[in-house]
Amino acid sequence: MQFLIVKAIHVVAMISWMAALLYLPRLFVYHASNGSNKDIHNMFCTMERKLIKIIMNPAMLITVVTGCLMLYIDISYLDFWWMHLKLLLVVLLIITHRYFISIYKSFVNEKNEKDHIFFRKINELPTVLMILIVFLIVLKP
Repeated sequence: MQFLIVKAIHVVAMISWMAALLYLPRLFVYHASNGSNKDIHNMFCTMERKLIKIIMNPAMLITVVTGCLMLYIDISYLDFWWMHLKLLLVVLLIITHRYFISIYKSFVNEKNEKDHIFFRKINELPTVLMILIVFLIVLKP
């Protein structure tokens, strides 16, 4: 029962984390398209900051902690190659998370040089990683 409770928290946190990782680049698209207006720039900076601080960072932390806790409860999952691949993909998701924060900081410091097309493209990265992770954990090939 303990494992299932931790797993449920893990899934809810992961859904929240993914929602933020999918939404933040979309905010970057609109920010890059409309950032020349100071009021709009400030509004997007506020939205991005709140998404990162209130949802994205805590959800990532809870996802990682509960994932580690599940491995602690049942270490036998590390016997499978697909779990190692899943963990590698999670590391890539964390790197993506950190990269998105660096982009946010470039907007705050008014040093962003990327256009809305770039942000439309990087919006796909967390989606691809999420799909791969879900397929690995469900199919356990």
